[in-house]
Amino acid sequence: MKVDDLILDLQNLVDNARPVPLSGGKVMVNSDEAFEIIAQIQDAMPAEVRQAKNIVADRKQILNEANSEAENIIRAAEERKKIMLNQNELVREAQAKAKEIVDDAKAKSAEIRKAANVYADGILKRAEESLSTQLTDIKKTRSTLANSQKK
Repeated sequence: MKVDDLILDLQNLVDNARPVPLSGGKVMVNSDEAFEIIAQIQDAMPAEVRQAKNIVADRKQILNEANSEAENIIRAAEERKKIMLNQNELVREAQAKAKEIVDDAKAKSAEIRKAANVYADGILKRAEESLSTQLTDIKKTRSTLANSQKK
């Protein structure tokens, strides 16, 4: 059993003990039970202390491994930096080519957008003319209807 659990058992023993009348809050506990729990705590303590020491040792090992790995990562990053600096000219050329491609795409996009606007304007103009013609026909029909009702 863990030391924490045993301490809780001891607290429960005291909490559940019967109060001694006229003693100012003192309680009566079974000494055999209390000594049994204390003995279990004493037995469990060395195990938990060993476990704590193992955790501390593991922590040191983990920190050493992490430091070693960090140094390896830094060395690798520095080497990669050197390689990247050597490749800087290639990057500049690639950026120039990419800019050229983007500029060309923007120009083509502008052309397509302009053509689409012209096309849409043509469709809208035809629709407007058609609606205008239909509106004129409707007005004539209404006028004819109105004249026929007057007669």
